[in-house]
Amino acid sequence: MVQPTSIRKPIARPLTLILGVAAWTAVVAIWSLVTWSKLLPPLALPEPLGVVQAIVRLWTQYDLLGNVFQSWWRIAQAFCWSAAVAIPLGLLMGSFPWVFHLVNPIAAPMRSMPITAFLPAFIALFGMDEGMKVGFLFFGMFFYLLALVVEQVNRVDHALLETAYTLGAKVHHVLWLLFRASFPAIFGSFRILYDIGWTYVILAEMVNARKGVGYMVEAARKVLDFERVYAGIIAIGVAAFLFRWLLTVLENRLFPWQSPAREQSEPAISSSHGTKK
Repeated sequence: MVQPTSIRKPIARPLTLILGVAAWTAVVAIWSLVTWSKLLPPLALPEPLGVVQAIVRLWTQYDLLGNVFQSWWRIAQAFCWSAAVAIPLGLLMGSFPWVFHLVNPIAAPMRSMPITAFLPAFIALFGMDEGMKVGFLFFGMFFYLLALVVEQVNRVDHALLETAYTLGAKVHHVLWLLFRASFPAIFGSFRILYDIGWTYVILAEMVNARKGVGYMVEAARKVLDFERVYAGIIAIGVAAFLFRWLLTVLENRLFPWQSPAREQSEPAISSSHGTKK
């Protein structure tokens, strides 16, 4: 049995499940205690049972699945556009220093700026229809992915390039080699990219939307139905977790050798993104 003070020692899978259930049980218990003791007004924090009933209402009366799918579709469009632009551009930036020094002076400051500040500009440029929402999400995902692609391309062992040149490879062959060597790690970042999309889609859908989880939460807030607000927040978390799990399963199938490195590197990636937001 692993001692609690053992550093970086893996624990048994049943124990991880027990710890997870215990953590959520503690959260619900504290939530129930706070609402029962009336420390906060009901509008600020409704009772857990009322939120559960609101989740049922979202499913039966407010088309929960349709709203989740609409949000996912917006994220998917922005995700595909981000990958289509950031991966080739990041490959060039990591390969040719002149491209890096041309693009990075613009890209680097954008990664440090809060995307919420750009929402009025996107409304002015694209109106308040679907184009604005997808463009806003693209903007939030693109610069994060671009930086990660450049980093992973730079991590490719230079010995691979020297070997390729020795065998007579041309520039386009070496670019293809860099892409293939860096893509497994880039694919691993897609899960974090989807998390970013779910974070920003709520804000985008609060502007002139008629469908989506952000619209669903904002509509409940306007009528002061905070049980439905909290139910919507929980639904968003569950949906984001499921899509992230699907990407994890796909990654394990495509790149099974990446699993040990991913488990150690992913928390660092997540925490660095959190500080930038």
